Amino acid sequence: MDRGTLRDIGLVCVADALVGISFGALALAGGLPLWVPVALSVLVFAGGAQFAALGVVLAGGGAVTAVVTALVLNARLLPFGLAAADVFTGRPWRRLVGAHLLTDESLAFTLRHEDPRQRRMAFWVCGIALFVVWNLAVLVGAYAGSVLEDVNALGLDAAFPAVLLALVMPALTERGTRNLALLGTAVALAATPLLPPGVPVLLAPAAVAPLLLLKARRARTP
Repeated sequence: MDRGTLRDIGLVCVADALVGISFGALALAGGLPLWVPVALSVLVFAGGAQFAALGVVLAGGGAVTAVVTALVLNARLLPFGLAAADVFTGRPWRRLVGAHLLTDESLAFTLRHEDPRQRRMAFWVCGIALFVVWNLAVLVGAYAGSVLEDVNALGLDAAFPAVLLALVMPALTERGTRNLALLGTAVALAATPLLPPGVPVLLAPAAVAPLLLLKARRARTP
């Protein structure tokens, strides 16, 4: 693998480590036991989904709502798996591990290469490195959250909305997508005073689904 790719993977690991520390600290500051953020990071390993579930729980939402919210956010991984299907080779356990390590970052580095061997190397190096760094960072953050008297004084409470905004910003460069996102946001905000925490955000995709179907139908019309 070329040095440029290794350097970029390293930079991504540093950035994700900062986010992981924030996640662990916020979870402990919110009153959750240490095992919760650690287990989420090992078993789920999806930063955006973890922050979404944490936000729902800390706002008073139930476990089912938190899980559904995370699943909706992680639905994007389904087409990701198709795009990187060629790197999931070998025995079933190897494909299962690869699916667990599939993230935005590991897919991005995979798509940078056309050679099959380079694609596999980029995927596995990035995926394994991020998994190790992320889980260690969450553990460090959780420990910090358990010993600091006031984690909120560090401004880590801003990490949740900031991380989610950073995740969606690249998709908002296209005008149509931006308009749909604004509509979904308006629906979620309007429903917030009326519904339990975590439920309004689930209404946003349902609100824009008819427009997406209409857009797809127009695209197919000659």
